Amino acid sequence: MELSDAQKVAVTQWIQEGRSLADVQRSLREDFEISITYMDVRFLVDDLDIAVVEAEPEAPPEVEAGEDATTEPAEAELVDDGGNGAVTVDVDAIPRPGSLVNGTVVFSDGVSLGWQLSAAGQLGLIPGDDPEYRPNPEDVQSFQSQLEEVLRKKGF
Repeated sequence: MELSDAQKVAVTQWIQEGRSLADVQRSLREDFEISITYMDVRFLVDDLDIAVVEAEPEAPPEVEAGEDATTEPAEAELVDDGGNGAVTVDVDAIPRPGSLVNGTVVFSDGVSLGWQLSAAGQLGLIPGDDPEYRPNPEDVQSFQSQLEEVLRKKGF
């Protein structure tokens, strides 16, 4: 994809303002009607030789017993802003083998499960400590509909 000089200047300015790659992707779509994937935005920024301004990292969340401390979420998205007991989704920076994208979902009752989306488009939950756990239907509905929105924003 070839951008005009004005569009390249806009992308450079957005990155220098500290916008995330997802924000740049959204701005390209909204301001210039250019729809490209998240990965293509990464390549574009790299091709333009733009230094990405990284925000000061927050203190890492405490790892609960049984969780894998090596998997760092790329971005946390609030799925249901119902206050306490909200469903949240983390998208991992590096996909698991065999998955297109994956991450973690924390349901309103505080139970955390892994999730993955296969290249064939199949969404699956990865059992946690209690293999018999089933989230309530409202949480599943919220998770699925909002995950679709999050993934669409990321270009999936």
